[in-house]
Amino acid sequence: MNYLPMFLPLLMLVFGLAWAQPEATQPAADDSDADAVRVIDGCRLEPGAHCPGANLANADLSNLDLRRIDLSGANLAGANLRHANLDLANLEKARLVGANLTRASLQQTNLRLADLSDAHLMAIQGWGLFGQGAQFKGADLTGAYLEFARLSGAKLHDVNLQAADLEMTFLSRADLKGARLNDANLQEAKLADANLENADLSGTRQHYASFQGVNMEGCTACPQDWEK
Repeated sequence: MNYLPMFLPLLMLVFGLAWAQPEATQPAADDSDADAVRVIDGCRLEPGAHCPGANLANADLSNLDLRRIDLSGANLAGANLRHANLDLANLEKARLVGANLTRASLQQTNLRLADLSDAHLMAIQGWGLFGQGAQFKGADLTGAYLEFARLSGAKLHDVNLQAADLEMTFLSRADLKGARLNDANLQEAKLADANLENADLSGTRQHYASFQGVNMEGCTACPQDWEK
């Protein structure tokens, strides 16, 4: 008896399984380093972190997302914050002497009583920034966008505010002695009782700006016809 027809299907099944190629298994993605958060001096550098008093002097924090972070009283002297996002952050009484914040976003950031002496703040986005009583002596704010910023009582001695946008900015009692404001937008700025001694306002737009009680001694291009 020829048993081949009976076993042929079974033989085909066995050899088929032997020749079949197993489906390649894809390795699981290693995301151990994905979205890694940098930590310096115990401070997790991420949005909403709480790092009051942290020592971040000379740290490279460029391009980081630091929205709503609490860095009140922190030491950021000499830190690199270029292009960093610090919107709604708390930097009250922070030390930012010589820090580089070029093109950083500081919208509604709290900089009250902070020390930004000699800091680089070129072309920052500072809409609604809170900087009452802050120290900006010698800082470079060329092209800074500061509409609606609160800078009442700020110390802006010898700052560079050339081509800055200060429309509707609150600058009452601010010390702008020797400041360079060439080509700045001062429309509707509030400068009551500010000090503009030896400041240069050449080329500024001053439409509806308030200069009530301003010290204009030695000021270049100040509105001499403003009612005292």
